[in-house]
Amino acid sequence: METHQFHGMAPVQTFAPQSTQGFVLCCLCGTSIQSNPSNMCVNCIRSQVDITEGIQKQVTVLWCKECGRYLQPPKHWVRAEPESKELLTFCIKKIKGLSKVKLVDAGFIWTEPHSKRLKVKLTIQAEVFNGAILQQTFLVEYVIENNMCMECTRHNANPNTWTACVQLRQHVYHKRTFLFLEQLILKHGADANCTNIKDIHEGVDFFFATRAHALKFVDFLQGCVPIRFRTDKQLVSHDTHNNTYNYKYTFSVEIVAVCKDDLVCLPGKVSASLGHMGPMVLCTKVTNQITLTDPFTLRSTSMDAPIYYRSPFLAASTSKQMVKYVVLDIEPIRGYQNQGKWILAEVQVARESDFGRNDKVFFAKTHLGHLLNPGDMALGYDLSAAQLVGLDFDAFMNKGGSLPDVILVRKSYEEKRRKKRAKGAGGRHWKLKHLSMEVDDGTDAGAAGVSGRGAGGRGRAATLADIEEEEKERFYEELEEDPELRQRINIYKDNDALEAVKRKQAVGTGAVPAGLVEDEGMSESDDGDDLPQIPLEELLDDLEALQLAGRDEEEGLDEEMDEDMEDA
Repeated sequence: METHQFHGMAPVQTFAPQSTQGFVLCCLCGTSIQSNPSNMCVNCIRSQVDITEGIQKQVTVLWCKECGRYLQPPKHWVRAEPESKELLTFCIKKIKGLSKVKLVDAGFIWTEPHSKRLKVKLTIQAEVFNGAILQQTFLVEYVIENNMCMECTRHNANPNTWTACVQLRQHVYHKRTFLFLEQLILKHGADANCTNIKDIHEGVDFFFATRAHALKFVDFLQGCVPIRFRTDKQLVSHDTHNNTYNYKYTFSVEIVAVCKDDLVCLPGKVSASLGHMGPMVLCTKVTNQITLTDPFTLRSTSMDAPIYYRSPFLAASTSKQMVKYVVLDIEPIRGYQNQGKWILAEVQVARESDFGRNDKVFFAKTHLGHLLNPGDMALGYDLSAAQLVGLDFDAFMNKGGSLPDVILVRKSYEEKRRKKRAKGAGGRHWKLKHLSMEVDDGTDAGAAGVSGRGAGGRGRAATLADIEEEEKERFYEELEEDPELRQRINIYKDNDALEAVKRKQAVGTGAVPAGLVEDEGMSESDDGDDLPQIPLEELLDDLEALQLAGRDEEEGLDEEMDEDMEDA
């Protein structure tokens, strides 16, 4: 009620009517309801009209047990995890008649995994009498039938049946590049279309069911490491009636034979094109490009595969030929512009093998001024005693070139790691996943000798196994020392190792605070203060291991419940 006051007049009241909602009786049951276009209550409308009529209530889907994919007719197979958004979208698209109504909500209803059934709860809306909107919820049941896809059928019929093969090779003495490439493949799921993976000498073979999958994998390799490849094909069969041909395709992929920490002598043309850089340079990083660094001037350059193969060059010395040095004194060079993480310094070193024999000392420049301190160990190339060969090196020396006595490559933590292992604290709290590879028969025969001839063949096999373990250990050390390398791959927590550390610390020093896990042996001595480690913040949880552990706990609880029921 509003009042208006005017000067010299009495107040005037304004009447405001209140609106009321009209109620009517349902034309069928007589229930009082709010007025709607159909003049019927919801229950009567549902009894008269079924908006789910014409919508499929039971659907059959085909599922491949081997690869876990669902058939999307006519011949496309879709990979989807249980109760995922992808699987829900796939199931909704399989329902016929759903386009006539409006879908409001959809979701899975839990079913036993072994029941071979999927249940989806759908909520839909449709227009009924005179524009009235009716909403209804119903269930759709999906029956899962096992049906092996063509790729799995072909693979199970004969594992050696393949259409395309990618032969990946690198002509170096170690396989650390393949260890790193294996982690990149696992991180990006590039092995999803592989029918078989075979580990052979100097490389790995990847087999695919189609040529398109092999091409996709080669494109992935081009984005990871510097490579060049060649394609060949071989005629398998030919049908003269319909003029069809079946080929087997082979992709020969070669990785650049220059690895990290290698010493390279650049050809004259390449050095001139890079502003007369080097020519003695170090390979400090390998991605899809090679990063070369001059340790005396800190100049760096990146070179991709096409540029490299225009004037290819090999390593003059590899990491296998490095010598251990002791740093006696080091002093950064002032007034010199540092490049990136490197700091140019003058260093005084001595060979570790010379201690107690002579007093020979070497003076050199190094790019490791940010890492080395007096008393540290370093690995480098002893050019004063090395016998370097190669056309590029000979051309450089014939032009009057001179070589330094020592080129330091990286800091060595071997002595500190040895002391840590001697104290029983050398374990790692992280782990890596690995591809399921088949070892080539030729490798086994070469490792064990012809038909395993006595102890000589077994000794050779043991030697190759030791070399492989050394390569893995060096790869793990590179991961601990290089944070940039760790960023490109997935590293997982080793829950067993972490639990062992917790139990050890709980016994020795009392309870461990929640969320705090100290590294083994780090509190016992100061030798490991600067020992590189992978922090827990960079590690990922191994979901597969957690799921297996959860299943084991559920099985244990079920067994306990069964025992309790039997006792009762």
